[in-house]
Amino acid sequence: QVQLVESGGGLVQTGGSLRLSCAASGRTFSNYVMAWFRQAPGKERELVARITSGGTTYHQNSVKGRFTISRDNAKNTVYLQMNDLKPEDTAVYYCAAKATLAVQKYNIWGQGTQVTVSS
Repeated sequence: QVQLVESGGGLVQTGGSLRLSCAASGRTFSNYVMAWFRQAPGKERELVARITSGGTTYHQNSVKGRFTISRDNAKNTVYLQMNDLKPEDTAVYYCAAKATLAVQKYNIWGQGTQVTVSS
């Protein structure tokens, strides 16, 4: 079973950058679909980006061109590079994993890391 630990959140001004990291334990990390979700106060959790075991990526329209998901299987880590941050990006960001794209729900979650963008 994979376990996930996020890091890299913090407070940043509008237009700034942050890189989130998600360190995974477990020898099967490279086989998993990895994703970043976020949840803002009073809103539902939403998918921000995902990356398959083969490296195919998906980014939500609101972050395209600003955020980039990547993975380093040698380091058992997935990243979310966030550039040109906006106040509406403020949320708790969660790393998640599931076995394959065919599986609907992500069943492995990290504890979350807070990202706050000041105007």
